Amino acid sequence: MSCEQPGLIPLESAREALLELCIPTRETWVCPLADALGRVLAEPIRSQIDVPPADNSAMDGYALRTSDLEDAAPTRLPLSQRIAAGAQTRPLAPGTAARIFTGAEIPPGADAVVMQEQVTEDGDAVVLPEGIRPGQNIRPRGQDISREQEVIAAGRRLDPVALGVLASIGITEVCVYRPLRVAVLSTGDELVEPGQPLAPGQIYNSNRYLLQALIREQGMELVEIGSVADTREATEAALQRASDEADVILTTGGVSVGEEDHVRAAIEQLGQLRLWRINIKPGKPFAAGEINGVPLFGLPGNPGGALITFALLALPCLKKLQGAEVPAAFSVPAKSGFSRTKAITRDEYLRVYCDSEGVIHPYANQSSGMLSALLHSNGLALIPGGRVVAEGTLLDFYPLSSLLR
Repeated sequence: MSCEQPGLIPLESAREALLELCIPTRETWVCPLADALGRVLAEPIRSQIDVPPADNSAMDGYALRTSDLEDAAPTRLPLSQRIAAGAQTRPLAPGTAARIFTGAEIPPGADAVVMQEQVTEDGDAVVLPEGIRPGQNIRPRGQDISREQEVIAAGRRLDPVALGVLASIGITEVCVYRPLRVAVLSTGDELVEPGQPLAPGQIYNSNRYLLQALIREQGMELVEIGSVADTREATEAALQRASDEADVILTTGGVSVGEEDHVRAAIEQLGQLRLWRINIKPGKPFAAGEINGVPLFGLPGNPGGALITFALLALPCLKKLQGAEVPAAFSVPAKSGFSRTKAITRDEYLRVYCDSEGVIHPYANQSSGMLSALLHSNGLALIPGGRVVAEGTLLDFYPLSSLLR
């Protein structure tokens, strides 16, 4: 896609073009399972065992043969053994029942378990109700995972559930892609690190901490570049260093049209600008390109715009570069709890709270500089360009938990 395309670029077109340019990493290493949280699986995992490895009881109760039961009346059976989880079993003697506990293996010969609440104890025997069916309350061997089944495909980022599943089949180490090295740098003479006094005209650098945390959550490695002075020379030097040390570069600020916005010009000087200016609000001045073959994503300086363009454009690309699967953006229809009588030309992503009734409530201040609005939001609502909104109108709601996962 040419950066000289007139007008603003539709979001989906920009996303598709950028993903097409992203070449996934192929460098892998073997990682202990305990250290694999957040890593991306490079090879599919197949189970070498059945889970569970044998038929077992789904609850505390009594194991029995249904062929020993009366057809239309309760049956009294003596108890012949007691089976706890983890204990070895022996065949169930004909005409008897076994006390059994949740997770314990079903003894050979038994074909049903009756929950203890349905059974009456009678000395060393139990009285069992009628109507017991074969297979009742038994979890069969391999019910969860069968031997040779592909459990997790390559490209899956390993979360706590995935680690638990891999542990359940005895996996101790996994082949993963090397973590992507991401350089994060912020431009602007007005930026000050937290803990330092603020001079007139200065603000604290929230974007740095926001993006660093988002990168760490993806299991990627940070290359710290820091804040960059608002000069062409400092910007080019910082970008050159980032391209030497990182696999991908993330910048905030410096991509608009002001005289102190040097990032876009530096990209054109050192490398190639692929696209610039997206048809969304907030986030229009997003830019993307490459320097020395290293992909670069230039986010707006305003924190709201930075987070939204990171979620909608940069993060899908980072995932692909890391070798991870890139699902389509997930949204659900939700009812507007507000009205908007004036249409704007750009697609607008409102920071909103969607309540338990599926009704969208926007945060009052939608300024792109307002990061705190996201503290009170659980997603974004899309108002397509040129559309007015009446209360009750269905809008696409994008949960933040899905966008940033």
